[in-house]
Amino acid sequence: MKPQVDTVAILGLGLIGGSLAKALRKSGFCRRVIGYGHREPSLRRGLELGVIDAFTLDLGEAINTADIIVICTPTLVAAEVLGEILPQTQAMAEPPLITDAASVKGSLRDAALRICGEFPAYLVLGHPIAGSERSGVEAAKADLYNNHRVILTPVPQNDAAAVARVHAMWLATGADVVEMTVDRHDAVLAATSHLPHLLAYSLVDALAQSAESDEIFRCAAGGFRDFTRIASSDPVMWRDIAIANRSALLQAIDLFSNHLGQLRQAVSEEDAEGLHATFTRAKTARDDFARILADRGQGKPN
Repeated sequence: MKPQVDTVAILGLGLIGGSLAKALRKSGFCRRVIGYGHREPSLRRGLELGVIDAFTLDLGEAINTADIIVICTPTLVAAEVLGEILPQTQAMAEPPLITDAASVKGSLRDAALRICGEFPAYLVLGHPIAGSERSGVEAAKADLYNNHRVILTPVPQNDAAAVARVHAMWLATGADVVEMTVDRHDAVLAATSHLPHLLAYSLVDALAQSAESDEIFRCAAGGFRDFTRIASSDPVMWRDIAIANRSALLQAIDLFSNHLGQLRQAVSEEDAEGLHATFTRAKTARDDFARILADRGQGKPN
């Protein structure tokens, strides 16, 4: 691929940022990728591993050097980073394109509006739906986004060319790129990602605090392992997501709580027909989801 831009700056060189850097270098989307952060050892390790071409500890240097800046920090930190970047870029004749990889979009949209008064045309919010329980630059994979969905959430104030450039960047990683409104994104992710993580954490925490916790975990099998796998994710990241997306997440919790209450009543009343109907609907929906993943190349129907 002929480079479409000269320099992409990755702010936050962990799993997400490191994987994006590796994918962009592999695809040839840009001439070079530089890393920025506060922890020099992590950035230097990224350089040693060939994840990035160079790094800087100076945010101003990253802003003035890059054609595209990608904020790959946790959600609440991303809002703080915008607070540092946007005042500097507003004063530039030709500001770099700014995008992000945070899991919540509404909080960043609102932060940009507070900082700038109006939404910057060159800020295109986005979210790659990919990840791992592993973290850090050493976990970075060039194929992390391959056949995974990336959701862009452009707003009316966005420059069309800026949206197209971010779209092209993610396509270069092998991702399937779609668009949603900010509010729709946060509602969908609250239900399909944020709530499942909350449930996994809650279940493991509840069982760990029970008097029989040692025996419970010794006897737990594959179903428990698979359901609770995501409870090994970074607690700080998921704490921030829960706070940043609290409105949509509370709606998802309430919906699930009501449904769980109905299921509890069915168990209490030995309502075999009701239980069977619930399980059958769920199995049908889960099988359909498995087929969707298989069509995307992310798994086999099961």
